[in-house]
Amino acid sequence: MTEISPSLVCRVGVDLAKRVYQVHCVDGFDKVVSCRSMSPDRFFEWCRTLQPGCVVAMESCSGAHHVCRRLGPLGLRMMILPAQHVGAYRSAGKRSKNDATDAAAICEAASRPHLHAVPVKTAAQQGVLAIHRLREGYKEERTALINRLRGLLAEFGLTFAQSPQALRSALPDVLEDASNELPGDLRLALQRGLAHWDQLDAEMAWCEQRIAQHARSDSRAKKAAELMGVGPITASAVVATVDDFTQFKSAKQFGGWAGLAPSQNSSGGKTKLSGITKRGDVYLRTLLIQGAKSAVMTAHQRSDPISQWLVQLKERVGWQKAVVAMANKNARILWCLMTREDRFDPHHLPQRAAPAQAATVATPAVA
Repeated sequence: MTEISPSLVCRVGVDLAKRVYQVHCVDGFDKVVSCRSMSPDRFFEWCRTLQPGCVVAMESCSGAHHVCRRLGPLGLRMMILPAQHVGAYRSAGKRSKNDATDAAAICEAASRPHLHAVPVKTAAQQGVLAIHRLREGYKEERTALINRLRGLLAEFGLTFAQSPQALRSALPDVLEDASNELPGDLRLALQRGLAHWDQLDAEMAWCEQRIAQHARSDSRAKKAAELMGVGPITASAVVATVDDFTQFKSAKQFGGWAGLAPSQNSSGGKTKLSGITKRGDVYLRTLLIQGAKSAVMTAHQRSDPISQWLVQLKERVGWQKAVVAMANKNARILWCLMTREDRFDPHHLPQRAAPAQAATVATPAVA
């Protein structure tokens, strides 16, 4: 193995932007070799001069996975660090944030062995997640449109039930009713809003169709969809977000990464637990919790051990805690399924280790 000279660049921190990349380079003695900005094209050409094995670190942001995929064939060691962990290594603090201090903080954070890097996603993974993001955007836009239409109609004394179906069924009649005081221009605007609503529904349906197709074609997604409370959307999002589940040491660690573990405020040997941490991917955690709600609501209709546990847990700690507990259980089961060759069995009972039998001690005879 070739020894790396300390005088060469051994670690590079890169602060990515749209048109300017700020780099911060150190050698084997952690001495600053270079600190400058360059264009993206110039940066990729400059990276060709780095020695194989050099660490190139950046924050997890838009374009980071693309940069890693492009520089990976050069033999460089790519690292994507969580943005929330980099700020602690900015020497100047929050009040002196700029590209140079950010690049220096990234370079410093990359030298810490306890910080886990974000695995580089493939283009196929990002493509599937892009469909999920588009669907979420259409859904938010549709909700905003419905609320906007309700607000405009309420200005003229027209109110309807809360469900979108009630508004949708009543809106055509309202537009045709000449007895209300809606102006002509507003009627035209409401018609266009209704047409936009139909278009958003069509876009969401297309996204859901593509997601369902991915869930049917991916073997791991098919395994994930067998869980109670995990549908095709959640199964597709899980395998697209986490490609390699072996990066987590245990199912407990994966549940904690998803933000489903209780937060702590412990001190002096006294443990104090509170609500879940809500760390990790917000979208994935939301899907797990929403799916867990359906599993809790229908638990009384099933006789498997998990459903019986859910019924008892709901009666003991309440609806909300039972939902979070089920989401955490699903996350742990997902880790087990993805790291092993097993299939989900709702009637599976864990094999507990038999208690060790106490050794028989002979009583000495009394003289």
